[in-house]
Amino acid sequence: MFEKASRLKVRFPYTKGQVTVEDLWDLSTTVLDGIYKTLRATQKDQDGDSLLAERRTDTVLALQIDIVKYIVTVKVAEADAKKLATAKREQKARIMELIAEKQDESLKNKSIEELTALVGNL
Repeated sequence: MFEKASRLKVRFPYTKGQVTVEDLWDLSTTVLDGIYKTLRATQKDQDGDSLLAERRTDTVLALQIDIVKYIVTVKVAEADAKKLATAKREQKARIMELIAEKQDESLKNKSIEELTALVGNL
């Protein structure tokens, strides 16, 4: 798909002109959704609503739509993975805090002799 797009030098409609496939990766999913909507509207205009009109498929347009869909899917999956990793990191930090608190409580409950022995072992 990407090889075909690069060979055809496919460009995508954007508010500031046109962008390349590589540029799509730098855009937000909201902007990509806008590009997708523009492409779908163009596709609907080309297809027409007539039962009698011959339907023609624009392969470049279909390729553009597929590329935008793919990039959005990848970006959403990456964002979800990042959120999950952040949540796990926060949970691990919280558990480590609780472990430290429990260790502190354990030390507080030791007698002076036990604490002195621990200091002597260090």
